[in-house]
Amino acid sequence: MSHSDDIRPFSDDEVQPVIERLLRRTDFQDLIGRFRVKRLHRFLPGPVRLWVRWQLSRLLRSIDSVDELQHRVAPLIERGLHNTTDAITWSGLDNLRADQSCLFLSSHRDIVLDPALVNFVLYKSSHATTRIAIGDNLVGNPMVADMMRLNKSFIVRRNLSNPREMRNAFLTLSAYIRDSLRDGHSVWMAQREGRAKDSIDTTDPAIIKMLHMSHKRDSVSIADAVKDLNIVPVAISYEYDPCDSDKARELESHSRTGGYSKRPGEDMESIVRGITGYKGRVHVAFGEPLSEKLDSAREVAASVDAQILSLLRFFPVNHAAADKLATRNQTAALPDSAERPSDGEVQQAHEWLDTRLREIPSEQHLWFLGVYANALLRSSGIDVRQLQDPLAEEAPL
Repeated sequence: MSHSDDIRPFSDDEVQPVIERLLRRTDFQDLIGRFRVKRLHRFLPGPVRLWVRWQLSRLLRSIDSVDELQHRVAPLIERGLHNTTDAITWSGLDNLRADQSCLFLSSHRDIVLDPALVNFVLYKSSHATTRIAIGDNLVGNPMVADMMRLNKSFIVRRNLSNPREMRNAFLTLSAYIRDSLRDGHSVWMAQREGRAKDSIDTTDPAIIKMLHMSHKRDSVSIADAVKDLNIVPVAISYEYDPCDSDKARELESHSRTGGYSKRPGEDMESIVRGITGYKGRVHVAFGEPLSEKLDSAREVAASVDAQILSLLRFFPVNHAAADKLATRNQTAALPDSAERPSDGEVQQAHEWLDTRLREIPSEQHLWFLGVYANALLRSSGIDVRQLQDPLAEEAPL
């Protein structure tokens, strides 16, 4: 048995048994029903479940490969995205070579949608889809584990306390990613463990060190490993975040108490909300493969960060949130920019923010605004991390 057997995606011969298992689950039927026909599911969940099972059984029977599964499901995903977004756009695909696999190091704001959107864009553009790195915290839910591993996901083992076990797990992961790329499979991986709930997209150098482990064993330098891995930064921009208030609650708790205890099933709630919630406009931007000579994990991380920050797309709500923070702390004021939306668009975004702020506790307001403002502030050269503590001491909005 290969060392990677316990982390790999499902193989072609496992597809049908897993599909049948999923179709029997009511939570899976509910998830698809809410994604496809959210309003109807709210009032008629039972009939929608029957419709979902019938439709998917008809659509997915006789599938004998993962690629065929993705091909059959793509129209359903496209219709679901049409129901939850205003537009999905992308840029930078001309940076990719069709004959070369890539390691996409991506910003991470949504548990499931980030890699799903990258694969959707690649599929629509006739590129091969990627294998996806997911944390082992997700596979505790059997439905999510089945869905993700059917969609080319492999598992990153995080919950290990023994240093020897951790090292062996990371070495196995590093070798699996390296082998996948050499076999012609591109890989998607988040730039850090967990979502950037505060919208501060920074790459963890530990991720780079893990990727280097299998190369280091063969006495390959970080600079040469980066070239071999063909690292391509990716930035995903959402106009609206369906999990914005949840992130604000967690960030405020961390600031006030130093921690946050998740409720049972909270990750699953975030997955469902992210998939089914309204996201407005979405943009996926592919950067250029790292080509400069980078001799340390920190240099690699800094290069990825610089590209991701430059690739992010900002919407009126980002500017409105930054304006609101600017009234609290003048150092947060944005410089004039030709890319700023019209005053009318920004005013509408202010009104939307005002409505949302009335719905959440006042002590969470500044963290909620940060979800929308922080990336824009950083792109303007403002040190957001230094601003957060003094901002948090201000009176509620």
